[in-house]
Amino acid sequence: MRTTRRDLIRIGALAAAAAAIPGFAANPAPVARAAKPLRILILGGTGFTGPFQVAYALARGHQVTLFNRGKRPSPEWPGEVEQLHGDRNAGDLSALKGRIWDVCIDNPTSLPFWVRDAGQVLAGNVGHYLFISTISVYADGSRPGITEDAPLAAYKGADAMAETQQTLMADIENLYGALKALSEAEARKQFGEAVTIVRPGYIVGPRDETDRFTYWPHRVAQGGEVLVPGDGKDPIQVIDGRDLGEWMIRLAEARTFGTFNAVGPREPLLMDAMLEASKRVTGGAASFTHVSPAFVEEKQIELPIWVPRDQGPYGGYGQVSNARAVAAGLTFRPLDTTISELLAWLASQPAERQAKLRAGISREKEAELLKAWHALPEPAA
Repeated sequence: MRTTRRDLIRIGALAAAAAAIPGFAANPAPVARAAKPLRILILGGTGFTGPFQVAYALARGHQVTLFNRGKRPSPEWPGEVEQLHGDRNAGDLSALKGRIWDVCIDNPTSLPFWVRDAGQVLAGNVGHYLFISTISVYADGSRPGITEDAPLAAYKGADAMAETQQTLMADIENLYGALKALSEAEARKQFGEAVTIVRPGYIVGPRDETDRFTYWPHRVAQGGEVLVPGDGKDPIQVIDGRDLGEWMIRLAEARTFGTFNAVGPREPLLMDAMLEASKRVTGGAASFTHVSPAFVEEKQIELPIWVPRDQGPYGGYGQVSNARAVAAGLTFRPLDTTISELLAWLASQPAERQAKLRAGISREKEAELLKAWHALPEPAA
C-alpha cells in the first residue's frame, strides 16, 4: 500500500512516544560555545529528538530544564538538567508557574488546549516559543513544491479545545493535521510574534523507534533480492533527528521567528539513491527488484517512506520545499553517516528488538511477493 497521511501520522505518533535510549553518543564531536547562554525550557525532551536538543544545548553552554510526566527519565545528564514534572492532559503545569526562561521548545503537542494552557502559564515569562508541527498540516499534499504559505488543513469538528488524545487517536487521519494547524495558531495567539513553527516530515536516525526508515538499510544489509516499490525514481525526504534538534537550538540562539519546513536532504533524494547508499554503507550483497505501483496496490504491500511521485493525494510528500529552512541555517549530515550510525544504534539494542522491526514486511512475505511478481507475464513491447 502507498504511504499515506495516516501512515505519516501513525509513525510520527510512535516517534513522539519513543523512549530515550541511554548510552548513545548524541553529540560526540566538539561543539563551540554559544555567544550568549540561554535558559531553555523543553516540554517533553525524553523522546526521539528531545535528547538531541538537550545534548547540543548543553554543549553550547545553555541551561536546560525539562518538563514532562517523568514516565521516561533520561539518565544521560545527571545533575546537568533540571527536571520538572506535570501532566498537560490534566492541565497540571503548576511546576512552571513563576519561572522565567529565554526559550521554550514544545516537542510533543498535538492538541490546541496544550498550547493554550502553556501560554496561560508561560506568556510573559518566555521570550521565544518554538513549536514542532508537521507537514501534515497542509490541506493539499498532492502537489510537489509545497511551501510554508500553502493552505492548511481545516478543522471540521465542534470544539477544537475539547479534543483529547483519545478523540484524536479515534480519528487521527482527519484530526491530526487540522489540530496541529490550530495548535500553531494558538501558539501565535498566546506568544505573539516571538514564535517559530517547525514542520518536519519523516525524522530518522539513531533513537528512531518507528523503523520507518530503518527498514531499508536493515533489509539491504541482509542481502538477497529486495522488493522495491516503484521505478526507483520516486523522491524521498528524510531528516536526521540530530540535524533537526541541533538546528532548533540554533534558531533559539538567533531568535529566528517564522515558519519552516524541516525536510531534507538539501538536494533531491530518489529511492534508488537511498538504497544504493544503504548498500554502500552496509556492504550488503543485495539486488533490487522494482515492482509497479499497481502491483503494490493490488497486493496491499505496506512499505515505509515510499510515496509514488505526483500521484494521489500525498504525491507531493517527497517534494516539500525546504528553501526557507535552508536559508535559516538548516544543515544536513551525509546520508551515509545517518545510515551507518542508525545501524550502529540498532545493533546496540536487544536481540529481540533487532530481529523484529515495526515497519515493513517479513522476509517470508517478501519472497512470496517476489515470486508472484516474477510469475507475471512480460508486458507487451
